[in-house]
Amino acid sequence: MSSARAHHSSFQILFAGFRSRATAGLIAAAFCVLVLALSTRDAQAQVDPWEFEVYPYATEERGVIELETLNAVVPNGHTQGDSGLSSGNYASQSAWYNAYELTYGLTDRIEAAAYINATQVRGHGYWYSGSKYRLRGHLFDQGVLPIDIGWYAELEWHKTPEFDDAELELELRPIMEKDIGPFSIMVDPIFEKPITGPDKNHGFEFGYVSGLYYRWMRYLSPGVEFYGGIGLIDDNDPLSEQQHYIFPVVWGQLPYSIEYNVGPGFGLTKGSDRVLVKFNLEFERFIGSIFGPSSDSGWFF
Repeated sequence: MSSARAHHSSFQILFAGFRSRATAGLIAAAFCVLVLALSTRDAQAQVDPWEFEVYPYATEERGVIELETLNAVVPNGHTQGDSGLSSGNYASQSAWYNAYELTYGLTDRIEAAAYINATQVRGHGYWYSGSKYRLRGHLFDQGVLPIDIGWYAELEWHKTPEFDDAELELELRPIMEKDIGPFSIMVDPIFEKPITGPDKNHGFEFGYVSGLYYRWMRYLSPGVEFYGGIGLIDDNDPLSEQQHYIFPVVWGQLPYSIEYNVGPGFGLTKGSDRVLVKFNLEFERFIGSIFGPSSDSGWFF
């Protein structure tokens, strides 16, 4: 009996050590993403102005629908197109970017979403800017792995040439999350590939979104988010042309299943817009599930 307890204790110590190394690994991965993002050499890197959001490991619950509006305004940006957050003809200065998102929990581990993007352009009115369609999921149940792992696949359609030079793009992301006490670390590397347009024969562009959050109160908690892009993986943009942003944010849950995330963003490079503000608001409601519960022994569906 004492031998069994000793063996169990040794296993706990070994697993705790493994989890601690995994946590250090996630922090190291986040550091490497930032170091890679600050490396230097030509393609135009893009940060998605319609989606300043860091995705967690958890997906929408099965049968739940989520309506979300993602908003960003640029009070101090660039006055020329194809610079800062603008990847098309219209400048980012004084632009208001809106995305309207509809998400549905297909299974306990997979959700589907569709977006409509719109932009209020200074001197040019309110424009439909494109659409996006995605699947997002997580692998295994939370806590099974030392780092919670998810995935993300998206097709993006842009209105060209006003808002981009590529009409259709593919975006892929691994999602990594680790909870440490009241803190959550989220790291989402982004791999983006134009399918049409002048850059369709180029490789993948690399970007990132990541966040560090502190769970203080249900309705009010602080965090800090990072967004950036470096251009092509094998031919990075010069640092002065890259975009990197930091957002101190507050977030929380309000009555009636409403959640929010708001904060100012500050550009860290010459190629970034100088100041912007994001405000995301979402509403959730269970409407009924299409599929049954996921298997306890499953890891994907």
